[in-house]
Amino acid sequence: MYELIIIVYLLVALAIIGLVLIQQGKGADMGASFGAGGGASASLFGSSGSGNFLTRTTALLATVFFVLSLVIGNLTNERVKQSQEWENLADDAVTIVEEQEVPATAPESDIPN
Repeated sequence: MYELIIIVYLLVALAIIGLVLIQQGKGADMGASFGAGGGASASLFGSSGSGNFLTRTTALLATVFFVLSLVIGNLTNERVKQSQEWENLADDAVTIVEEQEVPATAPESDIPN
């Protein structure tokens, strides 16, 4: 189940990237509006009306992306809670350090006279 959600999450992310890249920016026609005159000031600063198909789809995919992010975060949190390897991590580190014997001084036979 977790892997399926990750795959859907990846596909939604790629779809958002694709939709954002094919959309035309709102300021793309601004330079053309001032060029020839022609009374284009109404289209320059006027309302764009309701969003077209691409903007609505992008908003929907963004909502799905954020919801999936929260779901994946919660599922990952539950997986970490169920995992036993993280509980005794500090105790294992202390045990490893205690097992290592490091001589404090060199033996006297190794010291040259």
